[in-house]
Amino acid sequence: MELNQFIEDIIRGNSLVNMVVSNYRRKQNECKRINIKPVTIKDEYLLQFESIVSNKAFHENLEADEAIEKLTKTLTEDFKNIFIRTEFHEYQCMVSKKGKLTCKKRDAGKVCLDLSHNRKKEYIIPDNEKCDFLMELGVMDENGKVYKKKYDKFRQINKFLEIVDGTIDGEKFEEKLRIVDFGCGKAYLTFGLYYYFNNILKKDVEIIGLDLKDDVIDFCNKTSKNIGYEKLEFIKGDISDFNAQSNIDMIVTLHACNNATDAALVKAVKWDVDYILSVPCCQHEFFSKIENDSLLPMIEHGLIKERLSSLVTDTLRTLYLNNEGYEVKLVEFVAMEHTPKNIMIKGIKKGQDVITAKMKYNEFKKFWNLDDLFIEKYHNEEIGNDY
Repeated sequence: MELNQFIEDIIRGNSLVNMVVSNYRRKQNECKRINIKPVTIKDEYLLQFESIVSNKAFHENLEADEAIEKLTKTLTEDFKNIFIRTEFHEYQCMVSKKGKLTCKKRDAGKVCLDLSHNRKKEYIIPDNEKCDFLMELGVMDENGKVYKKKYDKFRQINKFLEIVDGTIDGEKFEEKLRIVDFGCGKAYLTFGLYYYFNNILKKDVEIIGLDLKDDVIDFCNKTSKNIGYEKLEFIKGDISDFNAQSNIDMIVTLHACNNATDAALVKAVKWDVDYILSVPCCQHEFFSKIENDSLLPMIEHGLIKERLSSLVTDTLRTLYLNNEGYEVKLVEFVAMEHTPKNIMIKGIKKGQDVITAKMKYNEFKKFWNLDDLFIEKYHNEEIGNDY
């Protein structure tokens, strides 16, 4: 086997424990050896190179492609030997100047490891396994390998599906599951949702994605048809104008701007849906409305007031849903370094104590001197009872 292929098989085999590169080809060299091990940093699988130079350790974390390239070059140009240990085998290898590989392999017995943070994260949709919609949307190549530039999107999709999985928590759906995704955009997560229920859970699911852009709707419907997602449909339309033709079990709204999130939440309440997953965006309404003399030192600074108004807005939304019988949790959707708009409102219909919830809602409004709110006016228009 060629050296490059051997190294790639080891690194991508998901059972690597560690490697040690040694025996420098030239006599004078400050680098004594290189220790290599897999690590997981912020959910990304990397190879950590630890170079020992003059009794000091220098670290470099590389993605798989970079690690394969660097290690192959290191073994053909600088070092002669490499020791490899996986969970099941050990390899003692020598590499000639021409790159010829000679290895002795022995059974190491299964290693009982607690790699915790070093273990490759188990995704609902794994890397290196073909997934039709990810290949169609350009996240994976034809062999199922995620493109380097698309790994953030790949992790986001899996994070979303993990939240969905934890939300339904083994719920058995006896009939067809109906979902509406408000403001679906290019629909990476909408396709992921359909794949999760239809392909993984084997559930009868029907999903409608709603967006305002003609080109987006055309692209998504074409993609859905190409991969045979028969019960995934995309419709052009505004959230406030959309009316469900049948019972809806779940609504999803990701980065719906400003009051569009409130409109989606009111629709969910009107339809009495079981599950709500909402990531708000651009919460502008409260910026000009929140007032509290005790917090004036914060509010008088525009940047702080902007961030504070977003938190106040999303807190009131949770109280609104509590008041409508939902158990609500706020969860981190994606890591903060990717976007500050990373709070997901997760609501599950549980018939909460609405009397206590209403009292908390009103007290919160009073604390921030909030009045004439869009979510209340829209609720009154859609549902009829006075807020």
